[in-house]
Amino acid sequence: MTDNMDIVYVSLEAVVAVLCCLGNLLAIWAVWTSGSLRHPTFCFVASLAGADFLVGILGIPLTVLVDGKVITSFHGCLFLCCSLNMLNQASVLLLLAIAVDRHLRVKIPLRYKRSVTQKRSGAAVALCWLLAFVLGFPPMFGWYNRQTLSEMESSNATTLVCRFVNVIPLSFLAYFQFFGCILLPLLVMWGLYAHLFYTISKRLQKSQSTCSQSHAYYAKERKLAKSLVLVLVLFAMGWLPLCLINSVLAFGVHVPLVVIYVGVFLTQANSAINPIVYAFKVPKLRKAYLQAWRKCTPCCQREVAQSTESKESSSAVRNNRVAKSTEDSCDKLDYSET
Repeated sequence: MTDNMDIVYVSLEAVVAVLCCLGNLLAIWAVWTSGSLRHPTFCFVASLAGADFLVGILGIPLTVLVDGKVITSFHGCLFLCCSLNMLNQASVLLLLAIAVDRHLRVKIPLRYKRSVTQKRSGAAVALCWLLAFVLGFPPMFGWYNRQTLSEMESSNATTLVCRFVNVIPLSFLAYFQFFGCILLPLLVMWGLYAHLFYTISKRLQKSQSTCSQSHAYYAKERKLAKSLVLVLVLFAMGWLPLCLINSVLAFGVHVPLVVIYVGVFLTQANSAINPIVYAFKVPKLRKAYLQAWRKCTPCCQREVAQSTESKESSSAVRNNRVAKSTEDSCDKLDYSET
């Protein structure tokens, strides 16, 4: 890579890193401080924002370092590269957890609130991170580039210029990570969302003539599902180019270096886009963003406190009236806004 291209690439990565950190930190804070967002789905969304935040604060700097910017031991370089794999895999698994959660909320609405609790959703998040470690670190346990290690041993070298492709074999990136850990979960998620929209469509037709509150419930579920599908589409658009590039390289086809770096940049930029999607497509998160932002501004804190108090009181009265009017006409579904 030329010096000018190197400067442009590192500068763009730095901008994306700042956006990742600020945007996803705001998303985490919004979910944490807003009582109305303390649902299992938003627990998974906050965890996904946490993974994207780690991409900004750790993943992007590591990506720059393992592009020949640091000299380390073979296994030290391998550890840095595997840490990148773990962060990427965590995002995939958390997206899958969100898809499963949405599917369960529509498939078993009467039992969802009892079955999917905050404690169980927290355990699911912990399981996602554990699986991300297991799926991201196989190179540390033997699936590494043995040719590079052999060359170091033959020359009695103890350190090397750390480059991702020098320690991680293309066979791992193409066959294991792409086909097994990214493409397969993506296909499962597409299947879950396709069945979810089919189920919602059927129940909307059925509830249209029986219970208006049930109809509103499934309409909200469809709206939130569309927003989450957009997050999934953007993830696929950000990751599939690099995965396809790795697969092409594994078959010995030459790919220009600038194309590779564009693919890497798209994967990093994806982590900065998700908070923007939340802000524009999820009304409750957008409202929480605005409240969090106003709390950071001292001159607005008093006004926010007064307006929040009045809105909460009026909302409580309105919710009580709605609950009384619909209690006898509809099944006991969880009609809370999502």
